[in-house]
Amino acid sequence: MNGSELLEGKILICDDEEGMRRYLKKMLQSHGLTVETFGDGAALLRRLENDESGGPDLLLQDIRMPGMDGIEILKRVARLRPALPIVVMTAYGTIDSAVEAIKLGAYDYITKPFPKEKILGVLQKALEREFLINENRDLKEKLSRQSAPGEIVFASKKFRDVYELTLQVAESEANIIVQGESGTGKELIARAIHYNSPRKGQRFLSINCAALTDSLLESQLFGHIRGAFTGAVTAQKGLLEEANGGTLLLDEIGDISPALQVKLLRVIQERDFLPVGSTKSKSVDIRFVAATNKNLEKEIKEGRFREDLYYRLNVIKITLPPLRERKEDIEPLARFLLNKYSQRTKKKVTGITSGALRLLGEYNWPGNIRELKNVMERAVILARGNEVSEDLLPIRGGDDLSSSPAEEAPTSLERVERAHIIKLLEKTGYHKTRTAELLGITRKTLGRKIAEYALNVPEGVSETD
Repeated sequence: MNGSELLEGKILICDDEEGMRRYLKKMLQSHGLTVETFGDGAALLRRLENDESGGPDLLLQDIRMPGMDGIEILKRVARLRPALPIVVMTAYGTIDSAVEAIKLGAYDYITKPFPKEKILGVLQKALEREFLINENRDLKEKLSRQSAPGEIVFASKKFRDVYELTLQVAESEANIIVQGESGTGKELIARAIHYNSPRKGQRFLSINCAALTDSLLESQLFGHIRGAFTGAVTAQKGLLEEANGGTLLLDEIGDISPALQVKLLRVIQERDFLPVGSTKSKSVDIRFVAATNKNLEKEIKEGRFREDLYYRLNVIKITLPPLRERKEDIEPLARFLLNKYSQRTKKKVTGITSGALRLLGEYNWPGNIRELKNVMERAVILARGNEVSEDLLPIRGGDDLSSSPAEEAPTSLERVERAHIIKLLEKTGYHKTRTAELLGITRKTLGRKIAEYALNVPEGVSETD
């Protein structure tokens, strides 16, 4: 290194030769380092145990010491400060001891006598390595905070029980099924499982199984090699490989085909998979969380879902209650969303009128929290004052299925959902994409609901609108 270059860091020096300690201290301080010196191992260990002056960045340790030798000091330091990098100094006749020190975890060794440039170069590399390790750890923590789930808001005992179960099972390695209606927060719970688990330092990835065709879903999950199919000009890693060591959320698991169910079962059982077009398997260690709004037991009975796959995934089941069954959570959720969308739109909308709160509480919320998000975002965008009032909520009158005087109150979830879909289809002129957005579901899910409830599209309206 350049003789005038300055270094940064705090170094401890342990050497029984006073002249060597003075030389090293003066030389290293002239290059910007903070230096403390010790004449024996006992004094050094007391310093590390008490740690009154802050943590050091590096230890420069002589091997040959009277009393407690350098190897014993290194072992004890390693127990006190396992992450502290150590550079050992040794004479030519004690190289074997230096090699033993490296085996015990020392970063490097240097033989006496050594030129100034040599010791400075070794210390610079050790300090740079320590800096990069710390920087990488800080970056991982920052990314973890950024990727961690958003705040889970609730006040009801019903959801508190669900959340406590989530935290309890997160510590295990078990595969989990999260079941609940569309929009109840299944992905948020899946994220909470991951970020409260031993895998939280690894990746959390998710894929919506209902949104992709079979071939595309297979490629996304398993990846492919070059030339596996027309257009595969380069190899591509799949989510199984990308999520190795972490957690993979299989959203809408009930929609995958029987063929893909077989391949997924193999991954879970054997912990390996074949990329599309490849004959060489790859090993993976993944925790699976599956989410669905379907009754998988019913799907099994009707032959649409494999029983063996179900039991591989369903080690533990978490069932999320719909919003209409946790009415106590509506107001805190609405206020949380109000604050979120006010900040996003840079508007000072800070309150909700009592009339608006009454409407929010009376509504059945067939689209659950996802629908509440849409309603609150719309209200904030349209608000001209600093409060959300009744007239900003699109859920009153005929849209309020729980209190509409014009029709008999629905007596089942299916009737509520069917009536709500009809209302929104009529409102959007049977535009399926806009209707799906208002419901907070995918267009494919809406199409399935239209078929399930045998809803007729008026003549002259395009099915592809």
